Amino acid sequence: MAKVTKAVIPAAGLGTRFLPATKAMPKEMLPVVDKPAIQYVVEEAVDAGLHDVLMITGRNKNALENHFDRATEIEASLQKKGDTDRLEKVNYSTELADMHYVRQGDPKGLGHAVLRAKMHVGEAPFAVLLGDDIIDARDVLLKRMLQVQAERNATVVALLEVDPDQIHMYGAAAVETTDEDDVVRVTGLVEKPNKDVAPSNLAIIGRYVLRPEVFEILEHTKPGKGGEIQLTDALEEMAGDVEGTGGVYGVIFRGRRYDTGDRLDYIKAIVQLAVDREDLGVGLRPWLREFAAGLESNTPSGDVD
Repeated sequence: MAKVTKAVIPAAGLGTRFLPATKAMPKEMLPVVDKPAIQYVVEEAVDAGLHDVLMITGRNKNALENHFDRATEIEASLQKKGDTDRLEKVNYSTELADMHYVRQGDPKGLGHAVLRAKMHVGEAPFAVLLGDDIIDARDVLLKRMLQVQAERNATVVALLEVDPDQIHMYGAAAVETTDEDDVVRVTGLVEKPNKDVAPSNLAIIGRYVLRPEVFEILEHTKPGKGGEIQLTDALEEMAGDVEGTGGVYGVIFRGRRYDTGDRLDYIKAIVQLAVDREDLGVGLRPWLREFAAGLESNTPSGDVD
């Protein structure tokens, strides 16, 4: 059984929910406090021991490559000024991982984006991290998924309990319990079901550890919901005990997750992460209390003392 060493990050989406901000800038480069959202995801992969990162990109995504490349003019300017703190941050993103890039071409869905990683991944299991989901660095998810994959030699997905009224926004899993509290066997998957037909309120979130057999299945997976090749459809097939795939297991995540693909949740993510920062939280917390008090008393925010 091969060890997981590679991470794949699909980043070819158009980011239409954030227009006009994403008209000329990839949505993955939108700042979350003082780092682009995509850097949090790459950092998570590296922290889990996956230093070989393949990013699936599309047109107008050059900023992603530039961010993880050298910025010689900025480096020289900071060096000249003696600004070692900022220089260290710039160099950190450059040296973070062994980055590779391939374009998706036609936007045919997440399943198609993952399939584009076949040549790079080869015959070993690999991780997939979606750029819209930021997992708090203080909470363990990907490391736990890699552990479960190694123990069970299966495909592993991340699951999160959501409000049943929100399950239509996710892929939903039908599950069976195992001998581990945070691990379930996935017996079926439904992409974005209505709550009255959803098999559970366990939603698939943007972390996967896939066996390489997924590529063969994706090659014959027909377009599904939205006319796209859905990764969920391929996982549904693998969950049905397809010979040689090891089945599908889910790790139930009970930590902090920030959805940066939704405008409101994106704003919440910035506030939540900034509040916990040593350099920002001290000043932000009292301001937030005053601001919230002003809202409760219907006082315009500008009138708060």
